[in-house]
Amino acid sequence: MAGVLTGVRVLDFGRYIAGPYCGALLADLGADVIRIEKREGSEDRFLTPVLNHDSTKDREGALFLQMNRNKRGMTLDPMTARGRAIAHQLAASADVVIANLPPQTLKDMGLDYETLSAVNPRIILTTVSAFGHGGPYSDRVGFDGVAQAMSGSAWFSGSPTQPVRSQAPWVDFGTASLAALGTLAALMARDQTGKGQVVEGALLATAVTFFSGTLIEQGMLGLNRVGTLNRGQTAGPSDIVKCKDGWIIVLINGNQLFRRWAKLVGRPELEKDPRFLTDELRGNNGAVLSRITEDFCRDITVAEALATFEKGRVPAGPVYSPQQLLDDPHVNAIGLLEKVDYPGAEKPAPLARTPVKLSDTPGTIRHRAPLLGEHTHEILAELGYSDKEIAALKDEGVV
Repeated sequence: MAGVLTGVRVLDFGRYIAGPYCGALLADLGADVIRIEKREGSEDRFLTPVLNHDSTKDREGALFLQMNRNKRGMTLDPMTARGRAIAHQLAASADVVIANLPPQTLKDMGLDYETLSAVNPRIILTTVSAFGHGGPYSDRVGFDGVAQAMSGSAWFSGSPTQPVRSQAPWVDFGTASLAALGTLAALMARDQTGKGQVVEGALLATAVTFFSGTLIEQGMLGLNRVGTLNRGQTAGPSDIVKCKDGWIIVLINGNQLFRRWAKLVGRPELEKDPRFLTDELRGNNGAVLSRITEDFCRDITVAEALATFEKGRVPAGPVYSPQQLLDDPHVNAIGLLEKVDYPGAEKPAPLARTPVKLSDTPGTIRHRAPLLGEHTHEILAELGYSDKEIAALKDEGVV
């Protein structure tokens, strides 16, 4: 089955996650995405190495395998005159250029919108920056963790003495997903106007949006909350608690769920307790509710606790290690992960599939991430370059 974006060509000059994962989502939906790297390979190719065990050499990393499935790969140096010319040849027949690079770097590479639109008025330039443009931080560089820290999330997730950032790069993945949404909207707009445009995502904008509930509360009420680690502050019980053989999370919102929880833990009188009449009050007195939940779970196993909460229709779940998630029967039954082979890997990589399912035109993983420069010759040949010309470009350090 052809993907919904079959016939759309994307040039991916992205790095790390926010750019490349945007490209991966478009590739899952059928777009021909060409990942363009430096001749020695982009830095993100080698993060969290998972191939052979020679630590003296750069090795392909886990995130690269995830971010670049379904893409073709070529090397190119757009900082050279001939490299820029090739980039513009590619742009002339492309629909989208993805580049999470600083504005001046884009201009130096000839990938700024003014230059690209002169080559192809229908081109869509999707950019991602750390802080967005127009303010005093516009030219600063930054990663996911910086946005987590500045948004207030790390402050609120920790304790009064220790902020804590999430190890999961949710800002990067969120920004990439929103950039993909913006790109799809720009493609739809182009169908109406015939013109391309700029799509701009920013890590800080994503983090602020995802953390907006707490920011709105602070702006309106000025409560100056501090972190309570895993315990929620706007409802309760909402916490991670220990069982005999592991940990679970219990999350209660609303009066109906609170009544179920109180009955289940053998404390039905708590429903009438003035400390716990609303979510707000339960959040304010959440430490008490966490202790009651801990007492209930302390002497039973994770399996027993989850079975009890499920029977009472109380939301709860296990705190997994990564291996436990990989082994989970539900994860495997619904196919959240797909095992994909990669040259040099001793085991297939369990790649996360497209996280949104479409009933008629689903995203699919059709092939692995490319080796460094794997399709350079093929792509240049499509542009009309001969074998001799391609060899010369390699000798000159252009590709």
